[in-house]
Amino acid sequence: MRLSLSCPTGDLILLFNSIQFLIFFPITVLGYFLIPKKCKNLWLLIASYIFYMGWNAKYAILLLFSTGVTFFASLAIEKVIADNLRKKTKLILIISLVLIFALLFYYKYLNFSVSFVAKLFSFAGITLSAPKFDIILPVGISFFTFQAAGYLIDVYRGHIKAEHNFLKYALFVSFFPQLVAGPIERSHNLLFQLDKTYTFDFERAKTGIFTMLYGYILKMVIADRASILVDFVYSNNMATGIQIAFATFIFAFQIYCDFAGYSTIAIGASKILGINLMQNFNAPYFAFSFKDFWRRWHISLSTWFRDYLYIPLGGSRKGKFRKNLNTMIVMLVSGVWHGAGMHFVAWGFLNGAFQIFDDLTLKIRERIPKIIQIPITFTGVCLCWLFFRASSLSKAIFYLKKIIFDPQISTIKSGLDSKYGMNKHELCFLLLCIIALMLADFLKYKEVPLKEKLFSKKWYIQSAFFVAAVTFIAVFGVWGAGYNAASFIYFQF
Repeated sequence: MRLSLSCPTGDLILLFNSIQFLIFFPITVLGYFLIPKKCKNLWLLIASYIFYMGWNAKYAILLLFSTGVTFFASLAIEKVIADNLRKKTKLILIISLVLIFALLFYYKYLNFSVSFVAKLFSFAGITLSAPKFDIILPVGISFFTFQAAGYLIDVYRGHIKAEHNFLKYALFVSFFPQLVAGPIERSHNLLFQLDKTYTFDFERAKTGIFTMLYGYILKMVIADRASILVDFVYSNNMATGIQIAFATFIFAFQIYCDFAGYSTIAIGASKILGINLMQNFNAPYFAFSFKDFWRRWHISLSTWFRDYLYIPLGGSRKGKFRKNLNTMIVMLVSGVWHGAGMHFVAWGFLNGAFQIFDDLTLKIRERIPKIIQIPITFTGVCLCWLFFRASSLSKAIFYLKKIIFDPQISTIKSGLDSKYGMNKHELCFLLLCIIALMLADFLKYKEVPLKEKLFSKKWYIQSAFFVAAVTFIAVFGVWGAGYNAASFIYFQF
């Protein structure tokens, strides 16, 4: 039974951290600002489909299918409401959501579901031979499915009017900067921006470029370098408990810099085109509770679940038990959204349990300074990341047992001197980068306007900063002989 990520069928793989994208993006920007206003959205739509088809051209059909279903369903809902047949709108909504989520289920969860059912029967003493499906997971399918579903639900609720321009709506679903790994945009933000036409603005472009550069630093300098250590430890059966714990600590920053790096590049690229995407991260490792963490981590997904699952389930309006139950349901669904595996379910369960624990201990925590709550929360987050990074639930439990019962603390120094795919100087550089990242996040946490302060300086200081950033990425990014541009982790979701 195999579920793999869709791989490019040719040479046109447009990873943000690829030479191909550094050619594709300027051409897209140049064409966008040179062509007539009425053709701008069409130009971006074509560019978005080229961007997606670079992975696997045939899966553009899935993107188009989800787009078509939700577009025509929204028009049908609008017409039914106009004809005072409100009751039929729910049927249209349900059928449409079933259609697009059925695709997501087939490509992402079919093998997992078949295997899970077979295991349930085995517990009852019935042996079933589970069929094996060789399914390739279309990149970004969870992201564009959720974005299209959110739009349709907004139309059903009457929060927005149905979009009658198919090309504009298709661009909303497929807008290339955030297509394959978010942010999961909302109709009231992105869709309405596509009504406008933008001319080139130097200050806006400058802001976008600096934002992209920061994203590249997060991805290429920190995340890709951290992945060397993390991958080595998690694939080494001889790793000790303390080494696994240290690798999990590093993974916390790998996944943060990888995902936040993608979101930051996407936000910067969109900014150059004149489009503002929502913030997806806000200094998450300075959270003082798990609830606070999920207000700062993957904000576009957590707010999606809040608006389209948690609140419809009753939110916090039906007593403490229902509130905690709803929280657990949301986090379990979030775990399954991230991957078809019991270790992701366990990851979601732990996140839900920690949030419930937050509520139960609220009065106690109110008396504890945040400077103490922050590292406690981060430790809990790292525990959750262990289950997220492990290849299976049994592996995660095995690692956890090693950390608790067989840490072998004395091995951390000797191991780091000779193993993990990097020498101690490279490791020290990685740790310095993590410290710098946390300093930058601390200033963000304190709402210090760093970007505004930089742009208030003379042009030659800004230019020097730009050159320094590009040089830093070129020198300290994982470049050179043997370098293979690593895919962004969240592409698999």
